Amino acid sequence: MDVKGTGIMPISIFVRENFPDRFDGWLDSLSPEARRIMETALSSNWYPVKIAMIEATRAVIDTFFDGKEEGAWEMGRFSADYSLKGVYRYFVKLGSPGFIISRGSKIFSNYYRPAELTVVDKGPNHATLHITHFPEPHTLIEFRLGGWVERALELSGCKSIRVDITKSLTRGDSVTELKAKWV
Repeated sequence: MDVKGTGIMPISIFVRENFPDRFDGWLDSLSPEARRIMETALSSNWYPVKIAMIEATRAVIDTFFDGKEEGAWEMGRFSADYSLKGVYRYFVKLGSPGFIISRGSKIFSNYYRPAELTVVDKGPNHATLHITHFPEPHTLIEFRLGGWVERALELSGCKSIRVDITKSLTRGDSVTELKAKWV
């Protein structure tokens, strides 16, 4: 399973911006292959998800978040800021939350291959997303996605946002389910 460079580039940028004095130590904690990817990643290339996404994210969590997987949620929020900047920021601000959620499901399969995320329920103040195909599921990726959805909804003007992972492929469920609510 692979992740596109655009999905992993925010990892090193997150560390550099939030922990600049510890960036080199974080790089040193990575395997040689993961370090090479973090130092040379190109947005259009594909990389092994276990090394480029999971190993690098785990190293961030272990180094800066005392091993707490919730750190991946913060990384997902940062990734939304990173990926939805520039011209995309206007689409986010002008689009409805439903539009943002629908676009996010399309973007997901552009970041991971093979992968599929669908919107199974959508209303004016809620949405339910299912990851239905993801051969190498991992809680860190689920947490990153939850943080990404939360921040994307914030950027679109939503308030009192709550995103819950109610089912998980990593726990043996048939899908990973994210339920989002907002006002």
